[in-house]
Amino acid sequence: MIPARPSGTAPFVLSVLDNAHTAVGQTVEEAFGEIIALAQLAERRGYERFWMSEHHAMPAAATSSPQLMVARLTGETDRIRLGAGGVMLPNHAPLVIAEQFGMLDALAPGRIDLGLGRAPGTDLPTAMALRRHHGANDDFPQQVLELLGFLGEEFPDDHPYRNVHAVPGPWQADQNRVPRSTTAPDVWVLGSSPYSARLAGQLGRPYAFALQFGDADVVSAMRLYRESFQPSAVLSEPYVLLSVGVVADDDPAEARRQAASSAMAMLRMFQRKPYSLLPPEEVEGYVATAQEQEVLEMYTRRFLNGTGPEVATALERLHAQAEVDEVMLVVMGHSRRAQARTLEVIADHYELPAR
Repeated sequence: MIPARPSGTAPFVLSVLDNAHTAVGQTVEEAFGEIIALAQLAERRGYERFWMSEHHAMPAAATSSPQLMVARLTGETDRIRLGAGGVMLPNHAPLVIAEQFGMLDALAPGRIDLGLGRAPGTDLPTAMALRRHHGANDDFPQQVLELLGFLGEEFPDDHPYRNVHAVPGPWQADQNRVPRSTTAPDVWVLGSSPYSARLAGQLGRPYAFALQFGDADVVSAMRLYRESFQPSAVLSEPYVLLSVGVVADDDPAEARRQAASSAMAMLRMFQRKPYSLLPPEEVEGYVATAQEQEVLEMYTRRFLNGTGPEVATALERLHAQAEVDEVMLVVMGHSRRAQARTLEVIADHYELPAR
C-alpha cells in the first residue's frame, strides 16, 4: 500500500464515510440514490476515498452489507477509492469476506479498501441472530489472520486451511494459467481503543480510528499504534486515519440544526429506542430532561458543525493533537442535501483539486 498524500491546502488527506443514513421521511430507495450521488460528488471534488459502514436493525442506517453498495459504486465512479469502513468481521466467515472483496477488486482493480472492525454494529439480540457467538470479539485477531491468509494464499503448509482457496484470488489465476492480479484490497484495522491500535501496529496495517462514537483517547491510541508498529509487505511506516462526524454549511445555524438531529439519534439509542434521524423541527420541539439535554449538547458538539472555516479549525486541532495522516468526514444530519453541502463546503475551504 502506498499512502495517499494531502491535496489542496489541507494538511491531511480528506475522505468520506457514509453510514447510509436514511432519515425519517426518506425511503431506502431514495437514500441509496443519494449515496451514489454523494460518492460521485466526493470523486469530483477530489476526496481520496468513500467508505460505507455495516449496521444492522437501525431505521436510520441502511447498509447491512456495505460490500453490496460498494459493488454498485464501482460502476458509478472511476477514480475514488471505495471500501467498507467497516466490515464487522465477527459477524462473518473470513473466507466469505475474502471472496467478496476479491470480486470487488476484480471489478475496480486497485481501488478497494477493506476496513475490519470487531463490534457487532447492532444490539445484542440482532447480534445473536447473526450467529455471533459469545466471545466473538476475543477471536478477532485470529479471524483477521485467516482473512489475510485467504486473500494472499499465505497459509503455512501445516495450516488446516492450506487447501482452501478464496475465488477470485491468486490460486484461481494459477489454476487457469493466467497472470495473478497485481492489485488486492487494502486491509485496514478499525477501532477506537488501545486493543485495535496495538493489533493494527503488530500486523503492519493502516489504522482507522473512529472518533464519532464517543469521547475516546485518540492520542494514546495513536501513540500505541506507532510504538507497536511492525513494517509489513504492504506498509513500511505507520499510517493513520481519523474519522469524525461533520456538518458544514454556509449558515452555522443550519449546520447546528442538522448536527442536533444526529445527536437526537444517539440519545434515542441510550434510551433503548431505534436509532432514527428525526427532522430538525421535531428535535427542536422535544422537551428534554436536564440529563437528556446534556447528552444532546455533548453529541451536537462532538459532531463538528459550523461554517467551513469553523469546521476546518476543529479538524486541524484534532490533526495537531493526534498527528494523523488522513481525516475522514462522517457525513451527519437529517438532510441528504446537508450532507452533500458538507462535502462542497470543506472542499471549497481546502481548495481540493476538482476532477
